[in-house]
Amino acid sequence: MNVFEHLFINDLKGASPELFLAWISLALLGYGVFYSTARQKKYPILAGNLSRLTCLSLFFSFLLLVNSPIHQMVLFHNCYIVDPLSQFLKCFLLLSALASLLISIDYMKKEGQNAFEPIVLVLLSTLSILFLVSSYDLLSIYLAIELQSLSFYVLAASKRDCAYSTEAGLKYFLLGAFSSGILLFGCSMIYGFTGSIHFEELGLMFTGSGQVSIWNTSGILLGILFLAVGFLFKLSAVPFHMWAPDVYEGSPSSMTAFFLITPKMAIMGVFIRLFLYSFYEFLFAWQSLILLSSMASMVLACFAGIAQTRIKRLLVYSAIGHVGYILLGFACGSVEGLQALLIYLVVYLVITLNMFTGLLCLRLPFYSSHGRSLRYIGDLHQLVGSNPLLSLTLCVNLFSIAGIPPLAGFCSKFYLFFAALSSALYLPALLGVITSVISCFYYLRLIKILTFEKPDSWIHYPPMDKEKAFVLGITSFFILFFFLYPSPLFIACHQVAASILV
Repeated sequence: MNVFEHLFINDLKGASPELFLAWISLALLGYGVFYSTARQKKYPILAGNLSRLTCLSLFFSFLLLVNSPIHQMVLFHNCYIVDPLSQFLKCFLLLSALASLLISIDYMKKEGQNAFEPIVLVLLSTLSILFLVSSYDLLSIYLAIELQSLSFYVLAASKRDCAYSTEAGLKYFLLGAFSSGILLFGCSMIYGFTGSIHFEELGLMFTGSGQVSIWNTSGILLGILFLAVGFLFKLSAVPFHMWAPDVYEGSPSSMTAFFLITPKMAIMGVFIRLFLYSFYEFLFAWQSLILLSSMASMVLACFAGIAQTRIKRLLVYSAIGHVGYILLGFACGSVEGLQALLIYLVVYLVITLNMFTGLLCLRLPFYSSHGRSLRYIGDLHQLVGSNPLLSLTLCVNLFSIAGIPPLAGFCSKFYLFFAALSSALYLPALLGVITSVISCFYYLRLIKILTFEKPDSWIHYPPMDKEKAFVLGITSFFILFFFLYPSPLFIACHQVAASILV
């Protein structure tokens, strides 16, 4: 017992949220399998019950994370790390997964999605994302990404009676497997030329000159290139974005918000740890690649979004533009840039949750005169006349996404461009400002449709459920009043950034 305590007790304490989620996932899976097939129970529908149990599990995991006795430690033989960056990202990842599931409960009920498996898969994908954020070597990164991807492939195709959902799952599987292969090839090249896969060892090996030969340096740079391409593919950054619009549009609306938020935050966490810590000595080699991808993402999203007529495709291209802004902060390679990136990630999480919560309130009961469900931008004609409070909430969120002061979106963009200017990235910062102004066109067009354009017939929307009302209220409050007291988030992000780069 003493040997066991000496070797494993701190490891178990440090990974308590993940271990709790792992046990709960198995327990809920067993519960769903046995009870949904029980003849004596008349084959009950467990989707609603399991959704609420999953929400409770995520909330308890959040409590375990916040009250963890370990704040800085490397565990499990240097393949798992607990530090300020992982703790910060895990808090918001758990909250985003909880909010995404809360706003999906009513959607799954009204869409007739009575299967419990997607709910368990949300829990397993959240577990893999938590492991991914704390991964401290290349092998654990790859395994965590694969577990996350396998869950996402099934979630994208979880709406079985919809051809678009099946197509989305197939595209996600094929292109995701391709990106995983590129990522694994980059990992193998780094290991082949250095003999190590641990982040700390790689960082120490590359610090200073003369420790790596010129031949090895060329191979390492090639491995870094493949790693960057694999991560950019997972982030749906240009020019590796081609799969995102079709996959996210075909996925169930309840899952699209989850796809747009949680994987990107986790991948950016690994991106930060690997490139700004282990590969920081090669900053000038990979910075140009990141900047090109950032500027291309901003430009493409800016102009492609103007031509969109479908709501979800418009939001996907908007998300690609947000990835471009996030990569701009990442390319700064400074404490200010990393701090701005983390602030932008948090604000992006809030505004995306707010937008999809509002759209899910309209998605279910709405049918146009042509008998089709809410899918096109034109279906939002003068929502202010039938649901003024929800219309006002969506307008405020759209103003925030467009970067109109003094809302939260403006604060995050302002600090991001300021950090880029501080790092002498004048052209990318200027391009970011220009594309942000141009992208205001399609956000303002949505506001115009919501408030001024007359509908063919008036539609009565039933009251939203309590879960959506709660998420919508919290996120709207953050968007409106963040500028009054931004200090806690700024200080927390600065401390996390300093722990990586100082």
